[in-house]
Amino acid sequence: MQVCCDLEVDVNGEEVFMVDKKTLASFSKRFSGLFGNSMDNSGNLKVVFHDFPGGAVGFELIARFCYNNGRTQITPASVVLLNCAAQFMEMESDGHRPSLLNQTKKSLDGISFWSWSELLVALKECQDLLLFPSKPSLILDKVLDCVVGRLVSPIVASPYTSSSENSSFQCSCDTRSSYSIRNNSSQVSWWFEDLLFLNIDLIDKVIKLMICQHFDHATITKFLFCYQRSRFVTATPTEKCRIMEVIINLLSLLDRNSLSCKHLFDMFRVASSLEKISKYCKSVLETLIGSQLDQATIDFLLVPPPRKKHCMYDMNLVLRLVNAFQNELSCCSSLVRLRKVASLLDSYLVEVSADSYLTPSKFAALVLLLPDSARESHDRLFQAIDIYLQVHGGICEAEKMRICSALNYAKLSTDALRHLARNSKFPSRIAIQGFINQQSKLENLFEGQKHFDTFSGSISIEESIKENENSDQVLVYAKRVDVPGKAEQLEVQLPGMQFRVPELDKFSGTIHTQIGNIPRTRLSSLGNNARFLPKLCS
Repeated sequence: MQVCCDLEVDVNGEEVFMVDKKTLASFSKRFSGLFGNSMDNSGNLKVVFHDFPGGAVGFELIARFCYNNGRTQITPASVVLLNCAAQFMEMESDGHRPSLLNQTKKSLDGISFWSWSELLVALKECQDLLLFPSKPSLILDKVLDCVVGRLVSPIVASPYTSSSENSSFQCSCDTRSSYSIRNNSSQVSWWFEDLLFLNIDLIDKVIKLMICQHFDHATITKFLFCYQRSRFVTATPTEKCRIMEVIINLLSLLDRNSLSCKHLFDMFRVASSLEKISKYCKSVLETLIGSQLDQATIDFLLVPPPRKKHCMYDMNLVLRLVNAFQNELSCCSSLVRLRKVASLLDSYLVEVSADSYLTPSKFAALVLLLPDSARESHDRLFQAIDIYLQVHGGICEAEKMRICSALNYAKLSTDALRHLARNSKFPSRIAIQGFINQQSKLENLFEGQKHFDTFSGSISIEESIKENENSDQVLVYAKRVDVPGKAEQLEVQLPGMQFRVPELDKFSGTIHTQIGNIPRTRLSSLGNNARFLPKLCS
């Protein structure tokens, strides 16, 4: 039978096909509805498609199916394209003719026998066809489920495994490999490079499926960081913003313990360089970093400030991160994590306190950021405040008092208290309070000496005589200092106290000298009551 070519089909401007309209219309409801009563017209017709799935290749596959009386070879490499083209041409079954759409759907029943390579090929086809109106939604969901299922299962298909012999698909892949057991602990990242070709929208679907199927969150985190670095090499600024926003939202769905503080800071630096990234995503990223702030080091926090800011570092960022950490820290969390952050913050304060552009209000907000329980010692905090007051000598008394209100004198060492009592940069009230606490510690030491002499029976008479002499000397010097018992009495003497500080420091130094002469054997026998305090650098 002679077949005429009375229909000219322009496919997406790529190629023009001359076909028989009756042959195509017998399998396609779209063609039959398009021609209608003009089916018997002997004249030539022309149809122009602008968004045919797969372009000229897709239309050629459809034409071959029609000319072959409803028969064609369907493989994992062609099933996605055939399915989309069949949807576009409305090639459903009418009970009389074979349906290409039904055949492609039926072919998916064997998807579990597809090799890893065949799944990737199908996934690539799905991605390419997502831009067309007839999206491969059904096949995409099945392929994604199968891909993630292979990764989640302890028995993973080898990338070189092809279809089973019982499968109806005929593939050109190597068929010598079979299923192999993969050691997930040593080869958790074998699939990373295979999925880097996916666009960010498909990555979003893949990762959410992984999370639903309880895939290892630490592995997901590593893949997302790997994907971000790989895609940024060729991405446009707009694409970079989109990639970063999706990855940040995906990271927020993961277990916090699976996140790397270092990688999060690296991502923050990249995100900060993107002008059009949303403020919401940056806020989410800061919350993620804050939740892992106890893993950070001082170098992580030394982030340059935003443009048009004169400070050395972005201190508002540190405020937000520490607040995020405290918000994430539950009541049952270990105090160790809080103290790690306090130590980190003290190091940061020492680093930034010499910044001449650091305002008193900002510095006060930083030193008052954590509760008193976060620090076992306030020596580093005192060091930072000392440096700040030396550099910023012009700030008012009220601002100094607010900054110094962060200090807990009971948590300052004797050296720090002595330095505080003689430091003219600190407010007079603060210096006096430091002096009171210094002398209180000396009195406690004297009381401890006295208590030891009362209950110690193991020291020789000769040693006891020497120790009593030392004790008497300590008592004499303590009485010479003549510390008032109440802060109110010191307030009355406030005007002349500044001139007495050098003299008091001299007495204090003499007492320390005498204490140093006490035999070390006695101090070591005190056990926990003997504490050698580090000297604070002034």
